Amino acid sequence: MEITCAEALVRCLEMEGVELIFGYPGGAILPVYDALKDSKIKHILTRHEQGAAHAASGYARTTGRVGVCMATSGPGATNLVTGLANAYMDSIPLVAITGQVPTVQVGTDAFQEVDITGITMPITKHNYLVKDPKMLPMIVKRAFHIARTGRPGPVLIDLPKDIAMTPIQFKYPDDVKLMGYKPTVKGHGAQINQAAKLIMQAQRPVIYIGGGVVNANASEELVWLAETIDAPVVSTLMGLGAFPGDHPLFLGMLGLHGNKAANLAVTECDLLITLGARFDDRVTGRVAGFAPRARVIHVDIDPAEISKNVISHLPIVGDTKKVLEALLVRLDKKQNTTWINTVGYWKHEFAPRYRPGGEYLKPQYIIEEIYRHTGGDVIVATDVGQHQMWVAQHFAFKYPRKFVTSGGLGCMGFGLPGAIGAQFGRPDETVVLVTGDGSFQMTLNELATAAEQSLPLKIFVLNNRRLGMVRQLQEFYCDKRYMAVDFTFVPDFAALARVYGFKGFTVRTDQELQTALTEAFSDQGPVLVDCAIDPDENVMPMVLAGADICDALDYE
Repeated sequence: MEITCAEALVRCLEMEGVELIFGYPGGAILPVYDALKDSKIKHILTRHEQGAAHAASGYARTTGRVGVCMATSGPGATNLVTGLANAYMDSIPLVAITGQVPTVQVGTDAFQEVDITGITMPITKHNYLVKDPKMLPMIVKRAFHIARTGRPGPVLIDLPKDIAMTPIQFKYPDDVKLMGYKPTVKGHGAQINQAAKLIMQAQRPVIYIGGGVVNANASEELVWLAETIDAPVVSTLMGLGAFPGDHPLFLGMLGLHGNKAANLAVTECDLLITLGARFDDRVTGRVAGFAPRARVIHVDIDPAEISKNVISHLPIVGDTKKVLEALLVRLDKKQNTTWINTVGYWKHEFAPRYRPGGEYLKPQYIIEEIYRHTGGDVIVATDVGQHQMWVAQHFAFKYPRKFVTSGGLGCMGFGLPGAIGAQFGRPDETVVLVTGDGSFQMTLNELATAAEQSLPLKIFVLNNRRLGMVRQLQEFYCDKRYMAVDFTFVPDFAALARVYGFKGFTVRTDQELQTALTEAFSDQGPVLVDCAIDPDENVMPMVLAGADICDALDYE
């Protein structure tokens, strides 16, 4: 029996276990939407294609499954680009499906034609322009395999309209064999043996973790490692939650706005055990001053990351979980009492703090109170900016896949659609969005998606009526010459939320905040709380450009 390629695509998605697709229809993708009408796959109509890509990302981040988004050709496809770049930078498994003009029109500058495979080549793990109808099932099989294996990432499938309408004999492949694509999963035994020796010899070890630990589902093994070798743990932004935030050995986030104890521990350690992290510039500060006294073990699934930014003395290419499983059986229980006492003192002495008082709510206090009211057992999504850093500093994430944020790309506007995707991925859990007034206004149209889908999101807008992080950078780098950071108009977010069916609160005092928090987390429906915060509040600590991470500025 023959079916069209569009129908075959939908069947392929069903056989890959796809539950839902975030998308926005248009002319070139119509055959696929027509086929989707008869499928059990749920389609979520977002209000913008960027929202679809970010929502698919939020779904993938919280579930570990491949997120799927779909758009038409031309502007529909280009509106996915930011979301694809965001997923690529953070190693998030996505499959994006775009419509394309008929093959006879490709290259003619036809209506709504763009070379989306060319545009997205640098920001996808791989992409396909379907030219042969018979190859479609194999392409879909390969796309999902590539997206979820090795270092995860986004894959794009561009489907011309005439190909979508072409009949084929459908058969979905049982397996995938790709020449040249064989990710190394099992770490080299000799390297793991050497790592065990270095660990047992180390007197001041530090475990430095990134998002690769989350992607590998290696949190349990990580805890065993830290407790076995008695080593403190520091985390990148993307690694938060991979190690319990309330564990005595956890020192918090390191780097540009990292906890001072974490930065000091890395600076003074004699062995840095790096797991699923890539030594990005927001972590290292001045590279020459990063872990200057340490030998570096680097475990990563992607060989391209080894010694890319910081020289690795002992590289181990492989899946973090599998490498840790092999490493743990080679280790004996040890104690580093003097070292643990030292970092424990730093952790106490340099705990995240802020100046109390003033006429505005303190953003750090708001984050702490959200944690207190929820016990930390919620999924937290953020946008990008000061509020993101305050969440990273003051919310102790206990579990992996509970923190949904844009890391490498630093994408404002990610938060709301990311939270929507997270809520679909984990429908029985409370999803909290902490956003800023600048970020929120970039994609607040997705409130309509949340309302239409009856999602019980809890949104907290930290509202300083300006672009807070940019203002902070201008304070330090532009001699306080503030330019294009103040909003002379900001809507009444609480009133706007009520238009979309949310309960809306505007809070300016501690008492009002407590009332709103109680309402938000006792109500089963969607709630938005607009919090007035100090427009001049800075994120501290802060490592200035060119400085070592141990030399961060802090409150005087």
